[in-house]
Amino acid sequence: MLKMRASLRSSIAALLIASTALGALAPAVAQDRDRRDIRDDRRDDRDGGRGGARLEWRSDRHWHGSPRVVVVQRQPPAYRRIAVPRSRSYNHIQVLRPYGRPYLGFGFHYRDRDALRFLGLTALGLFVFNELNETQQRAHEEALTQATSAPIGDAIIWNEAGRSGTVTAVRDGVTADGRQCREFQQEVVIGGRNTEAYGTACQQTDGNWQVVDD
Repeated sequence: MLKMRASLRSSIAALLIASTALGALAPAVAQDRDRRDIRDDRRDDRDGGRGGARLEWRSDRHWHGSPRVVVVQRQPPAYRRIAVPRSRSYNHIQVLRPYGRPYLGFGFHYRDRDALRFLGLTALGLFVFNELNETQQRAHEEALTQATSAPIGDAIIWNEAGRSGTVTAVRDGVTADGRQCREFQQEVVIGGRNTEAYGTACQQTDGNWQVVDD
């Protein structure tokens, strides 16, 4: 009887150990499954899966040459930043800067009318802009401006006063109604900390860029 009880206790202990091990393994298995799901979703998107009916991608990243470097321009002597709302409209274009410093223009275009084509790209702003000064923020926007016409895969680099980043058009495509579109990869590096995001914008019939859901 004692031997049977001892054997039963050993069996129960073994089952408890196995159950604990499986419980510890479950999050890792779930995490690995999530990673696979993300990879599969990205693959589906590249192959024209989700949203494929709305935007047909033509090409993926392909490198052409050395990265382009933004020449940081100082503010014009006559420039005076005025207080503007984070969300406003100019010439029927929605200008949205939820992060960073709100100001007129975009990139090194210091007036809205000069930056008209690119004002819609303000919606691609990143939370990390809160840690940039105006010159750094405009340098990043200038990189985004240049990425609208740069070869696919060519990184546009900016570097200003200890902050840096890149903007790269990683692929291009066309909508069913003929609008030309690009997917942009944005990157900002502050103190060795890297922030990265993707967004898509399409060029309207009037030549202005507008952020869209991809």
